[in-house]
Amino acid sequence: MKVLILGSGAREHAMAWKMSRERDVSTVLCTPGNPGIASLARCFPSDLTKPQQLLSLAESQDVDLTVVGPELPLSLGVADLFATAGRAIVGPSRAAAALESSKSFAKAFMERHGVPTARFRVCESSDDAFAFVAAGEFGYPLVVKADGLAAGKGVVIAEDRSAAEAAVRLAMVDRTFGAAGERIVFEEFLTGEEASYFVLADGAAYVTLSSAQDHKRIFDDDRGPNTGGMGAFAPSPLITPAVEQRVLNEVVAPVLKGMEAEGHPYRGFLYVGLMLTSEGPKVIEFNVRFGDPEAQVVLPMLEEDLSWLLAAAATGALPTRPARFRDEPHVGVVLASRGYPESSENDRPITGLDEAAAVPGAMIFHAGTARRDNQIVTAGGRVLTVVGKGRSHSEAIDTAYRAAAQIRFDGMQMRRDIGQKALRAAR
Repeated sequence: MKVLILGSGAREHAMAWKMSRERDVSTVLCTPGNPGIASLARCFPSDLTKPQQLLSLAESQDVDLTVVGPELPLSLGVADLFATAGRAIVGPSRAAAALESSKSFAKAFMERHGVPTARFRVCESSDDAFAFVAAGEFGYPLVVKADGLAAGKGVVIAEDRSAAEAAVRLAMVDRTFGAAGERIVFEEFLTGEEASYFVLADGAAYVTLSSAQDHKRIFDDDRGPNTGGMGAFAPSPLITPAVEQRVLNEVVAPVLKGMEAEGHPYRGFLYVGLMLTSEGPKVIEFNVRFGDPEAQVVLPMLEEDLSWLLAAAATGALPTRPARFRDEPHVGVVLASRGYPESSENDRPITGLDEAAAVPGAMIFHAGTARRDNQIVTAGGRVLTVVGKGRSHSEAIDTAYRAAAQIRFDGMQMRRDIGQKALRAAR
């Protein structure tokens, strides 16, 4: 099987790492890729915002299966284009991808199909948004979300009215998030622990994957602005068998049935972001692709071929059983550049990658990196994900941080508490 991966981050590196080791995969291709992926796959330049360009690449290389990493190509209809051309692809249609690309669509969809989530209000103009804030209907803290795709940075938890008004101004007046902020979704603040759950669907059936917990805030103890994710661990001790069954019955099954009923059968990864409240699990958000950095800790645990599962999802042939995973917790620590998430510094030489990879039980996945004159340098906000495995979460944490300590680049920042939530939950 010849597989093409769309994307250039650590999630796509983890996919390439996994499938390059599998017996049924003859060739792994990636576009646009990164230096880490290039050590495992043939990489091609491309523009992920141009689906026709991606289809042309798949056709010219006679690819058997295409896997979509990030959300943007899905929101632009790449899966629809491939399906029309008769090319196998893993990822939902543009209409189904609205579960992530439009928070207002996702909230209305959940309301229609009885999926538990926070109360919400959608505002189409800044005047309406400021008026809603002034009314104080949901109290504080108040969750303020840009409706569209904002690379994980369009969510503000406002502690008071002035913070909520500032968030509205940022999105709707200053247009910090571009078109993504043309509409605002307000949500009541939910109290509980956050966790994520993943399934892979083929339009009718699905297989369960794993749970995980990520760390969105830039600083330790969940302080500072939201990011695309500063680290993750898997599995989550919070997702007990009883909680998992509720998520499947109350969230996953209604979403997939609802999509099918509305004429958009869901194919691909479904990421369910959850708040585990006193009333039970409630959906915070959906992602229509594998999470990043969650993929980097979940995929190395997978005990069967990812390529086989993805091909089955693309052709409507998934088995009716859970995917098989090793009982071996993984912890991933993101190394970010100075200024992230507001900005990033490029072309800073990175040292210690070989030493980090030599730490027993460690894996290094590239994200914002580039090769300049035989040197790996920074090329983005989130630069690397350093993953450690172990017999326990504690051992995996130690491995990840021991490997991360080997790596250096000017301005490097990372959280020092990734995985601690797993230890607290287990007490």
